[in-house]
Amino acid sequence: MIDTAGGRRRLLHTLAALAAGSTATLAHRASAQPRRRLRFGVGPFLPTPDDSRRAFAPLFAHLAKQLGASEHTLDVTTDWAGLAVAMATGNLDAAWMGPWGYVLAHHASGCQAIATVRYDDRPVYNAIIVARPGLPITTFPDDTRGLSMSFADSGSTSGWLVPTYFAREVWKIDPKTFWKYNEGASHPGNQIAVASGQVDLATDFDRNRNAMIASGRIRPEQTRIVWTSPDLPNDAIAVSKAMPATDADRIRAVLAAIGPAEARALLPARYTGFSPATHATYATIERAGIAVGRLKKLAA
Repeated sequence: MIDTAGGRRRLLHTLAALAAGSTATLAHRASAQPRRRLRFGVGPFLPTPDDSRRAFAPLFAHLAKQLGASEHTLDVTTDWAGLAVAMATGNLDAAWMGPWGYVLAHHASGCQAIATVRYDDRPVYNAIIVARPGLPITTFPDDTRGLSMSFADSGSTSGWLVPTYFAREVWKIDPKTFWKYNEGASHPGNQIAVASGQVDLATDFDRNRNAMIASGRIRPEQTRIVWTSPDLPNDAIAVSKAMPATDADRIRAVLAAIGPAEARALLPARYTGFSPATHATYATIERAGIAVGRLKKLAA
């Protein structure tokens, strides 16, 4: 787990270093693990780690059973960068990863996406920016110059990568000077900060806002969506480069067999199953990472 913004930055730098020269060592270390003990991971999709563990544990227990694993573990990270680091350092066999975290981990370790999750039966989702209700925002981002803005941690697709890409390539602004800028918050933290008036604007994604409204953590009228991204590929189920092909194929088949009825028992609310995926599914995320300079050296 990673608890500070400085720690996150150092670990993301570590990912780049790992990609430059240590992948063979990591693959060897991971392949030395007993195959019947499976190590799974999941990111901070819900407001607390305990919430995420309870919501995602049934799926990973199902996968372990279907693969004949005698035991399994489920690590829940407190930020998105932490999950990418755990996969890149050979500490996970498979993980439910955010798109940007998956791309970072892929470049560092060679892990591969094998499925994309479906939410409301769609394999895509949207980044959003929310504002305090009542702010006079007609045109975004023009009408928000000088307001306070909270980005999520730099391992987040919707909370950091996508708004950073749009700021640089589309809106032609520097977010650190255009707004009173801060980064490193969790997605639930961002919604709470706007709803309570601590900040004017914050990044998030549609599924998180839906979940917080459904659970009563915020009311719909407490935050106002002022920007929505184009469709983004949904979260990846990724497997370690060291996982035997037979195990990866079995996980792919088990996920493909989960229909809406099974999803209600195994997945959080509104998740309806999985679509097949490859690394190419996340090409738009990879291009955004290159555009903002985070994958420049890795892509050379």
